[in-house]
Amino acid sequence: EWTYPMRREMQEILPGLFLGPYSSAMKSKLPILQKHGITHIICIRQNIEANFIKPNFQQLFRYLVLDIADNPVENIIRFFPMVVLIFLGKVLVHGNAGISRSAAFVIAYIMETFGVKYRDAFAYVQERRFCINPNAGFVHQLQEYEAIYLAKLTIQMMSPLQIERSLSVHSGTTGSLKRTHEEEDDFGNMQVATAQNG
Repeated sequence: EWTYPMRREMQEILPGLFLGPYSSAMKSKLPILQKHGITHIICIRQNIEANFIKPNFQQLFRYLVLDIADNPVENIIRFFPMVVLIFLGKVLVHGNAGISRSAAFVIAYIMETFGVKYRDAFAYVQERRFCINPNAGFVHQLQEYEAIYLAKLTIQMMSPLQIERSLSVHSGTTGSLKRTHEEEDDFGNMQVATAQNG
């Protein structure tokens, strides 16, 4: 049964995957982290929070520190592939309160790992940490991410022959997918010129 003070503690969302606030990764909580066998900590903060949200045990745990604001316009999808790679040990994911940013990453991980929709992943995480509430921009990106990871899963399940046939059908001919070196050089020069003018 969820009680309000539990928002200050970390909860185990999946075996070996914990979600919580920064207070669950403070120096006084080292015995609890060790008791649960934590090996990795993903610390999500923005630059202005770096003075008080920081890696406290760099000699004991592997850290991934992400500079992300809890802001609806912040692009978080770009970080999802990097975060998925670290879920190899026992991981604590925390932001400041363990409600918006860190919850969004745990939801994304569950969506991709189990092939579930945002709504189902959100409900699953919320059953274990009731106070989660990703901001509206993060929710929108997680819903967009659904299509991205489902397409990736579809491609992973296809054989190389199926992928080749699919590309041939969509492009008309396989040859049209290739560019000449001259076209690439022209395109490269165009980018440089655009960058200099912009």
